[in-house]
Amino acid sequence: MVALTSYEPATGTLLWQGEPGDVDTEVARARAGWPRWAAQPIAYRIETLRRFVNVVRRHEDALTDLIARETGKPLWDARNEVAAVMGKIDVSVAAYSERTGQRRLEAALGARQSVRHKPHGVMAVLGPHNFPAHLPNGHIIPALLAGNAVVFKPSEKTPAVGEMLVKLYHEAGVPTDVIRLLIGGADTGKALNAHPDVGGVLFTGSAQTGIAINRQFASNPSKILALEMGGNNPIILWDTPEISAAATLVVQSAFMTSGQRCTAASRLIVKESLADRLIAEVKKLADRLIVDHPHANPAPYMGPVIDNQTADGLTESFLWLMSNGGRPIKHMVRPQKGLPFLTPAIIDVTAMKERPDVELFGPLLQVIRVTEFEDAIAEANNSRYGLSASLIGGSPEQYNLFWSNIRAGIVNWNRPTNGASSNAPFGGVGVSGNHRPSAYYAADYCAYPVVSAEIETPRASIGVGLKDIDVAAMGD
Repeated sequence: MVALTSYEPATGTLLWQGEPGDVDTEVARARAGWPRWAAQPIAYRIETLRRFVNVVRRHEDALTDLIARETGKPLWDARNEVAAVMGKIDVSVAAYSERTGQRRLEAALGARQSVRHKPHGVMAVLGPHNFPAHLPNGHIIPALLAGNAVVFKPSEKTPAVGEMLVKLYHEAGVPTDVIRLLIGGADTGKALNAHPDVGGVLFTGSAQTGIAINRQFASNPSKILALEMGGNNPIILWDTPEISAAATLVVQSAFMTSGQRCTAASRLIVKESLADRLIAEVKKLADRLIVDHPHANPAPYMGPVIDNQTADGLTESFLWLMSNGGRPIKHMVRPQKGLPFLTPAIIDVTAMKERPDVELFGPLLQVIRVTEFEDAIAEANNSRYGLSASLIGGSPEQYNLFWSNIRAGIVNWNRPTNGASSNAPFGGVGVSGNHRPSAYYAADYCAYPVVSAEIETPRASIGVGLKDIDVAAMGD
């Protein structure tokens, strides 16, 4: 069995090494532990998960440091991720009560009719590398709260954070058989998804993998699928006197977390008459962004991308765009040889005849100039993806037009494309998701509704369609 390894992107140092897990063993343990957990009162599960917050708080510095080291993101960004992990409990408890709470309905003959929710059983959670604690936790907490058991397979690029997260659940009192860690690569994920004792797959990652999962179960509707995939997200800049603030929103949207957010802005669609001023401001601010290792002083805005393979792919994508009609505004540079650091890049692709509709998961912003607002919306919708979109500037009437016509699950005005709240649904359309948004709406796919008509004493009658009683026959 080949050992798996994880290296710090910022230094190339070996961080973690371990053996791949066994799918059958982990699913069997979760399946065995599930009935007792599901039978516990909801108050017990809530109290257990509230203890998890205290456990995470005790280990906050260690978890923050591990996330920063394994992903390369700055400490402040990693600290925000840990805060989101802790904040998920209260959000999930409120969502569970609101969206899957018990209801009583009117029924005939003095019966009562109830709507309650049941867990699916064993849920597979497949996590990404960019938020290795927060995003899987956003599936795991609602799943556990609803009474499911979970087998969690972290990204093979961030196994150390996944391992620590599961240890913190166990330390909080979640039974060891109810949340299981499964280490492995893509083949392990496929085997986990296909296991007959897995009742649902909760996935966060690329559109390519999500589509493959969807295709894998096209003829098997018994598994619940929640697919949270990527984006090719547009940010439109229209009439506004606040060019400096607009540039800041663009930079935040495109380059936070080194552009490795599924909600990061990939395309800046700008009114032609404002383009030169705005692009100059965006470039000036991007030139000032510090790119350095997570613990550097002063604190960097960006760390490296996740690995050298990703950095190579992004630099090749920039060169391809430049070779096919793109006009570079700010070149993508590898400042440290052998390490996956990238400077933020900006390229004007207006003149390109065909712009590739792909998710470039990194600090690469494409600029498209247009003259009419309707053309801006059409260009924003020129994508198979539909996760996040923002309008900066414009009038209330234009925002209403934008909101009504843009294809996206997150639609913002004068705010970045990223930074969505956990108190709201999070998901997209097209190849960005399968209409099962997470965050506040995760409760919807972690339990299924069951309706029951109930009465303590049997009562029944048939009022039509019966033969008359033969009195003579009865006399015999």
